[in-house]
Amino acid sequence: MEGILLLHKPKGLTSHDCVFKMRKILKTKKIGHTGTLDPDVTGVLPLCIGRATKIAEYMTGNNKTYVGEVTLGYSTTTEDSSGEKIEEVPVDRVITRSEILDVLNKLTGEIQQTPPMYSAVKVNGKKLYEYARKGITIERPTRTITIYKFELLDDRDEFVGSEISFRFKVTCSKGTYVRTLAVTIGEELGFPAHMSHLIRTASGPFQIEECLTFEQIEKAVETNSIQSLLIPMERALNHLPNLQIDDKVAIKVKNGAVLEMTTVLLEHDHVLITDQSGQALAIYEKHPTKTGLMKPTKVLSI
Repeated sequence: MEGILLLHKPKGLTSHDCVFKMRKILKTKKIGHTGTLDPDVTGVLPLCIGRATKIAEYMTGNNKTYVGEVTLGYSTTTEDSSGEKIEEVPVDRVITRSEILDVLNKLTGEIQQTPPMYSAVKVNGKKLYEYARKGITIERPTRTITIYKFELLDDRDEFVGSEISFRFKVTCSKGTYVRTLAVTIGEELGFPAHMSHLIRTASGPFQIEECLTFEQIEKAVETNSIQSLLIPMERALNHLPNLQIDDKVAIKVKNGAVLEMTTVLLEHDHVLITDQSGQALAIYEKHPTKTGLMKPTKVLSI
């Protein structure tokens, strides 16, 4: 059993919880996920099964799309609805549509973001949430992220009330904390805020409509049809340039041979090597010491 299984992650489970549960359902330990989702977040969670666990690291960098909701009026310790309320300032004025659109436009493109204290980012060997649970706040590294598209999913022209909520859709790069974006939106509008709802609707090429629930997966196992639901590794790697080789070279690739470098690697960090049938054999990169050659980063055929 091998391939990518698209799970519609339910609320209340960590990504690791989902992997643990799936290992029991599929009766295999060789399962890994491709990027952590917070317990409160639902949606697309690609799981790598069997030989596909080798490509998990090449999928974590995929762009992600989320549909979320920001609520103005109070902030929380975790920046989402599961945290304790820490600051409350009732919204005492009308928020206009144009104001919100201006903020979303300002946050589009390359921006700097500081990870929240309740996150898995490591500082001095410890995850930030380990400090947070002890009530310790430490300096966190600011990182550059990219917001490719930020849309307002609300047709109101004016937003009124002591607490105001509106939905948005965002497509962003690896490492983006969407709940921190919600807080930033509030700061730009002059009020404390938190993310009150979030669902991941896409991860790289994979869409929410393709995802399966635990119940659907369990039923497929019972009917011995689970393999038909697994997505081939090749689709998960379609963001990499592809070099197709003949059978003679394929034997060398399967044995981890060093090859003459392809011109594709002049513009890319990695290239996917496939055989004549399109099956993924290996991922190659420039050789670090030998000019004009490339070496396997990961052999996938074994």
